[in-house]
Amino acid sequence: MAIECVREYLRAYGREQDIIELDTSSATVELAAAALHTKPERIAKSLSFMGKEQPFIVVCAGDCKVDNHKFKETFHVKAKMLKGDEVERCTNHAIGGVCPFAVPEGTAIYLDASLRRFDHVFPACGSANSAIRVSCEELETLVPRARWVDVCKQEAPQPAD
Repeated sequence: MAIECVREYLRAYGREQDIIELDTSSATVELAAAALHTKPERIAKSLSFMGKEQPFIVVCAGDCKVDNHKFKETFHVKAKMLKGDEVERCTNHAIGGVCPFAVPEGTAIYLDASLRRFDHVFPACGSANSAIRVSCEELETLVPRARWVDVCKQEAPQPAD
């Protein structure tokens, strides 16, 4: 199970006990925010893409989406998300549990600047019902090979019904 791989990964940092296992699904930003009693923007969603030669993950705030121009300027490819069957092979995690922890060495990890406006965020931990509360500094420590990028934009708020 991917959550067990993440637990082992976080054990090296003394953080395995900080994994929050939920009774309900946290597979989407909205579900995770409701389950964690937080705002959707604090959910650190992990988006998986195919680069020129290798897959990579961009972790961004839950209220953001990829800015295609910034993405192409940064990565020199169009934003092409991994297909369903490629996600687990390239990230070690199934859709709904993709996170920046315990990913294959060949998968690069990027942290988007959209996260920096928060004192803490909640990335998943390898399953569709798990998360961990971390600051950006802690996220940098837990994912030492990650690099910061600025490839997202905040989504426009949806009008109330």
